[in-house]
Order: sequence, then structure tokens, then C-alpha cells
Amino acid sequence: MTMTNTTKLLSSYRLGRLELKNRVVMAPMTRSRALVDGNVPNPLAATYYEQRASAGLLITEATQVSPQGVGYIRTPGIHSPEQVAGWRRVTEAVHAVGGVIFAQLWHVGRVSHPDFHDGLLPVAPSAIGYEGEVFTFQGKKRVVTPRALETGELPGIVEQFRRAAENAREAGFDGVELHGSNGYLLDQFLRDGSNQRTDAYGGSIENRARFPLEVTRAVVDIWGAERVGYRLSPQNFPYAGMSDSTPADTFTHMARELNRLGLGYLHVTENVSGKAVPSAEQRITPLLRKAFQGTLVANGGYDARAGEAAIARGEAELVAYGVPFLANPDLPERFRREALLNAPDFATFFTGEEKGYTDYPALR
Repeated sequence: MTMTNTTKLLSSYRLGRLELKNRVVMAPMTRSRALVDGNVPNPLAATYYEQRASAGLLITEATQVSPQGVGYIRTPGIHSPEQVAGWRRVTEAVHAVGGVIFAQLWHVGRVSHPDFHDGLLPVAPSAIGYEGEVFTFQGKKRVVTPRALETGELPGIVEQFRRAAENAREAGFDGVELHGSNGYLLDQFLRDGSNQRTDAYGGSIENRARFPLEVTRAVVDIWGAERVGYRLSPQNFPYAGMSDSTPADTFTHMARELNRLGLGYLHVTENVSGKAVPSAEQRITPLLRKAFQGTLVANGGYDARAGEAAIARGEAELVAYGVPFLANPDLPERFRREALLNAPDFATFFTGEEKGYTDYPALR
């Protein structure tokens, strides 16, 4: 059997003032198990994250900053006292076993349905829909054309993120990540396929990046730059109808501006049409690596060998794993022992309570 060297992947790493036990990150993964009443984190979430606290860094499932930011059933928020209390149980459980955990702050924008908003339209940079469906409590429904946000509404959404950042501190998190990827609101503002505004928040790349950067600055004011991460998905275009005419320029600009803010890390997910890590000629990440001088988290189809190689080549400092961590709560130890991985149960990704959530076995 060929041995896989994971020396670098399993080595410790200093992220600002945080000491990470290894360079394995648990990627944010929506699990749709929040309590129906109030989108409060399920009590099982404390067990779920505690089981996976051997990661150098845990990033929570996407967590909405306001009721307006909801677009999926049973996803947790961080805008009510009950939600904050639910997340506090999670952070206490993670810290009790020596883990480090960031909250991912989320507003879905147009990826929603009026069923989540008392019949009101979802909001977006522009009134541009896309072909797709969302799961509601009444089953799958087609996405509707959203309402374009008025310029005067944008400071209020910045405030939603700021308050969510404050709530994350109150809940005991170690930092926060802004969900600027996968076709959600911050991503919708950045790309010209979804943003066709004619005010100061549309048109040029600089204008389209304005709102995401305003949100970032507001969150940095609460946490300090080194405790804030930002997630981009420069090649995840097919998702939620996203497109951009000059992706290399758009995302390099955004990475450069985030670098100027001194963010703790840039989290880059690399998927092309649902495929894993793209080929060398397709990848935008090397451009972002040059534009962003801080910690880079690579994400997208990596196994232990590929993660080790990415760090060895200087392409990233940390590597995020999604589905492998979902099914293997002790993933770093499995990497260390070169043990077989549990097979994921796809049928329980978004349903099942304990089943497919907290019942995956660890190594003995």
C-alpha cells in the first residue's frame, strides 16, 4: 500500500492569535436540522460539532443574519436571543474539547421563495431571476423573480450583518466567515450576471464590490480583521444561475480589496459545473493567491494527498473538507492512520435528525 504523507496537513498553524491543531478545516455544510420553531440550532448540533472538533478549524453551516436572509427549511439563524443561546451550547461543547469554531454569516438574497417571507418577494441586487427550485415546507417550488433592493435599503442589510457578528461574539464563537459565494446575496452583488444596477452599487467591478466590502468592514469593526474570513466561489457559476463576464478580473479585485482589509483568511471553493478541483488552465485560485497575501483556505474535492500537496506547493495554508467530514467525525485521525473513510449516506444529508448526523462511527 502506498503511504500518504500528511505531515504538513496535520501540522499546527497560527491563524492570527488562534493556534490551530492542524490545517484541516471542516467546511460549512447546510444540514437542515434546526428547530422548526424559530430556526434555533438543534440541541443535536452541539454533539455534531463536538464530534468534529479535532479539525483545526470548524466553520458552521450557513447561518442567516435575519429573517429576510432565509431561503431553506430548517436552517439556523443568529438574529434572535433563542438562536444565540442555541449556538452558545454549540460553542461551549466545542471549546470543552479544545476546538476552534467560526460562524458563517449568510443572506440568501434571491435564492428563496415568498413562502419564507409572508408572501413578499425575496430581495436581490436586481430583479433578475433564474431557472431553479427551492425546498419549502410545502415541497419544491420554482424560484420567483426577486425584488431589486432600493439603494436606501442597503445600510439596513449591512446592519443585519453587523448585528449578527455581535451575536456571534455573544454566542462564544472564535470568529466569523462571510458567505460571499455560491450565488447568495454578497455573491449576487459582485457578479455582473446578477447585478445590473445603475447606482453606485452596480456597473464597474469596483461598484459591484462596494456592498460586499461595506458588509465586511462592518463585521471587521466588531471582530477585528484577523477573526474574519470571507468565502468566494469564482468558478461555481452554474449554481443558482450565476455568471460573470470577466471572472478573473472580478474575483482578483475582490481578493485584493479583502487583502487591504487584512482579513484573517480567504476561503476559496473550486468547482466547475459540479466537478471537483478544476484543471490548471481553468483555475482562478492562483490569481487570488497572488492578490491575497494572508491565509488561504482551499476547498473543492481534496483528499488527504491533494490537501498535503496544495500546502506543500504554497497554494494554500489550510484545506477545507466537506462531505468527508460529514461522514467521518474523526477525519484528521483517519488521515493520520490512513484509515478507510465512512461512506456518506446521501439520503440523510438534509433530513434524518440523528441518522446521518451524529451517528457516523469514529475509529476505535
